[in-house]
Amino acid sequence: MRPFRFQDVLDCTGAAHRSGAADLEILGVSTDTRTLREGDLFLALSGPNFDGNRFAMRAIEAGAAALLLAGREGENLPEIPDEMPLALHPEPRRAFGDLGAWYRSTLTMPLIAITGSCGKTTTKNILGHLLGGRMRVVASPSSFNNDIGVPHTLLSAESDTQILICELGSNNPGEIAALARLVRPTAGVVTNVGAVHLEGLGSLEGVVLEKGDLLSIVPPDGFCVLNADGPFFNELHARSSARVLSFSVEASAREESDLNATELHFHPGGTRFLLNEREIESPLLGTHNVHNLLAALCVCLGLDIPLDDVIPRIGGLSAGPRRLERIELEGVTIFDDSYNSNPEALRAALQTFSRGEKTGRRVLVLGDMLELGALTAELHHRMGAEVAESGIDLLVLVGDLAKAAGSGASEKGFSSDALLHFSDADQAAEAVSRWARAGDSVLVKGSRGIGLEKVVEAFREQRDPRPLGQASS
Repeated sequence: MRPFRFQDVLDCTGAAHRSGAADLEILGVSTDTRTLREGDLFLALSGPNFDGNRFAMRAIEAGAAALLLAGREGENLPEIPDEMPLALHPEPRRAFGDLGAWYRSTLTMPLIAITGSCGKTTTKNILGHLLGGRMRVVASPSSFNNDIGVPHTLLSAESDTQILICELGSNNPGEIAALARLVRPTAGVVTNVGAVHLEGLGSLEGVVLEKGDLLSIVPPDGFCVLNADGPFFNELHARSSARVLSFSVEASAREESDLNATELHFHPGGTRFLLNEREIESPLLGTHNVHNLLAALCVCLGLDIPLDDVIPRIGGLSAGPRRLERIELEGVTIFDDSYNSNPEALRAALQTFSRGEKTGRRVLVLGDMLELGALTAELHHRMGAEVAESGIDLLVLVGDLAKAAGSGASEKGFSSDALLHFSDADQAAEAVSRWARAGDSVLVKGSRGIGLEKVVEAFREQRDPRPLGQASS
């Protein structure tokens, strides 16, 4: 980031100036002493299980130029050397957002904000890769999409940054609007809308309203990107006062979309399709990743970047860790999609999995889908019915919530002999890695909190598939 003064921190956050020269130069901002660099401001965040103030001395030892700690004048605070520049704020988390918002106001490059029920991180990574061949791009690391991660992303922009890409996530109403006001996007992308985070957002209609808040904040001279295949396209389109670019995959809306993908063909090396009559070879698997790629390409169009300049970079794309990552282990093909799960993401993974080549059995390891609120049982049951009709040969359920998916599958005629249940990922990992046979394909899908990456790691460690055994639930 560009250096700024300690006084800038005080002014934009309203923090109390305890000590230190106001014109002190700050080279960066850190909330973690393990990655703090000399010259950084250490901003002490706190949470239910940690107190950032306790790391003040460690930050000083690591070379912090100044500290912003939680507290007020007169409160009992950590012992800090008198000469150490120090500011106090009752809510450092809010101060961090204020600092990010101030820094954003000093930036002039285009800022692309991406939200959606799934595909946010993948679309962000694709866009960063496509644009990275011709300009200096800064994008959210990993899934930095909340009120802590977004300021980190903003503050990572440097003086030579030409494009800034932020990912915006939400668990509760109003979070997208708050983050969008923070980042002040010049363009907004909604990858899709589905039944995600219903525990906080309440209903699918609540999700539509929440995601649409991004579009309403993009200024009229910006642009928005929408999925024309989505059932809420018209509602989202109406939220935007900016130009709208859209994309479509093998749908009736494709004739009206700016980018249309047709004639999809999945193969072990990725996906081949026609993009407005041009043949595209993508190393990413699945229809959902074609959607994600088209969303990124629409952003390029919005930025007036010719597609001919970025299409050659598609061949260098790679799936993010545990995002439908294909792994070959002694004749067993693992599709590791254990990063997270929700009904939309599961449906997309199933579509890819069921359309792939089949030489042995198709095995689905399905873990609980979390944060679905009052619709948890219904959505698991519904997805179980879809699993039964997708060509799966063996369904392995992991967790208590997943039992409802088993009921849904059974009602559609799925054989009880091919339906197994384990209470946790450890049990499933030990069993499934032993049962798999050469030629089998195994899709591993569940919410992050279930820990299904253990199943994949068990395969890596075993590397000795043996015939199917019996399971106990």
